[in-house]
Amino acid sequence: MTVHFPFQNSYSALPDSFFARVAPTPVSAPRLIKLNRPLAIQLGLDPDLLESPEGAEILAGKTVPDGADPIAMAYAGHQFGHFVPQLGDGRAILLGEVIDRDGVRRDIQLKGSGPTPFSRRGDGRAALGPVLREYIVSEAMFALGIPTTRSLAAVITGDHVIRETALPGAVLTRIASSHIRVGTFQFFAVRRDTDAIRRLADHVITRHYPDLLHAERPYHALLAGVVARQAELIARWLLVGFIHGVMNTDNSSISGETIDYGPCAFMDAYNPSQVFSSIDEMGRYAYANQPRIALWNLTRLAECLLPLFSDDQEKAVAEAQDILGAFSETFSAAYQAGLRKKVGLFTERDGDEALIQDLLDAMAKNQADFTLTFRKLGEAAGDDSADVRAQFTEPAAFDEWAGLWRARIALEPQSAAERQAAMHAVNPIFIPRNHRVEAVIQAAVNDDNYAPFEELVKVLAKPFEDQPDYAAYADPPLPDQRVLQTFCGT
Repeated sequence: MTVHFPFQNSYSALPDSFFARVAPTPVSAPRLIKLNRPLAIQLGLDPDLLESPEGAEILAGKTVPDGADPIAMAYAGHQFGHFVPQLGDGRAILLGEVIDRDGVRRDIQLKGSGPTPFSRRGDGRAALGPVLREYIVSEAMFALGIPTTRSLAAVITGDHVIRETALPGAVLTRIASSHIRVGTFQFFAVRRDTDAIRRLADHVITRHYPDLLHAERPYHALLAGVVARQAELIARWLLVGFIHGVMNTDNSSISGETIDYGPCAFMDAYNPSQVFSSIDEMGRYAYANQPRIALWNLTRLAECLLPLFSDDQEKAVAEAQDILGAFSETFSAAYQAGLRKKVGLFTERDGDEALIQDLLDAMAKNQADFTLTFRKLGEAAGDDSADVRAQFTEPAAFDEWAGLWRARIALEPQSAAERQAAMHAVNPIFIPRNHRVEAVIQAAVNDDNYAPFEELVKVLAKPFEDQPDYAAYADPPLPDQRVLQTFCGT
């Protein structure tokens, strides 16, 4: 029986300047590592057929399914602040779009599927390690409730890719609401192609912001919508200690999803200046810089949209600045609301922001684990403070803060059990610890052993639930297990 994809392709119906038509490059011996069966069902696909040899060939790019219209998307981008007028999908090919069971249009893209006209002398392939990293982290982000691209499948190709050494090749099947980026708009803006910018904006509104179709000023409203989604997304990143690592404009999604999990990482000990990415030598994309960089990226989007705002440049700039001005307020509201939930506050009072900042300052000074401090704080709501105190190099620092915190929560009527349940619902116990991810990758690459990968994915699917059999996955790394750098997947 043939694997059927009910493709409905809207992006490839846009003008040819938006993409290059290119088929995946066949691989020699595809073997399925992992299929995300619940996601396959959500997409209206048959997971049993996808797990067949024929399905593995499709997911590896060896066979192109009926109805696909494979393309590599064009885009530009600021990379670490430096503008590159042509980037594009250099190792990813969009097979097509499907409408999922909720009526949402979703891209199905093969990442690591061979060279495209945008490969810039690269081989267009992906190594196994980065494919597993993206599968693990993107699915963990989904389980944490953070808007994200998803991973449908990981396939080993049977071929090697050459990086510093020969590594097993692999392909990730990535699912996204779309792969349209700030850099997609920049591609046409640098070419002064206003008609293309308008076509792209209309496509984005129809696809991602349909309530704006009849807005009085739809392009202004589009910018406002993207600003709001990005502000809320970055707040969610910070609330779980996530560091994207490479927030270039070509990695900034118009739909408001987290995209491109390269040198990303979750913090262990809380440090606002934390950087993991090996290529972020100046700390541009450090943890605490992410809101500022998101606004910088959105400003680049606004520049692209100016011709659609008004023929009067000065008027257009003023209108864009007014819209961008909402970012800080939207981000702060989302971030502070999230922090109140993390420390178990049900209401908002004067002094709350300072109280929470005092905790963060003490955490930074005392090298407290970000995830476990907030998780164990939920237990402290019921007077069991031992585990949370142990996160601090000087437990007295927590004791001093806890007295003020207990006085504050005493002003609310909720019981200790209610407060703890609410806190545990927003404070995960399991995150993709860097040392765990690296151990999984090493087992797969060196020993062709995917049991650790399967177990980690299973644990991370329920990040807020105590899982006694897997309690060790919550532990921070020992000193000799610490991962100090993460690397780009190219």
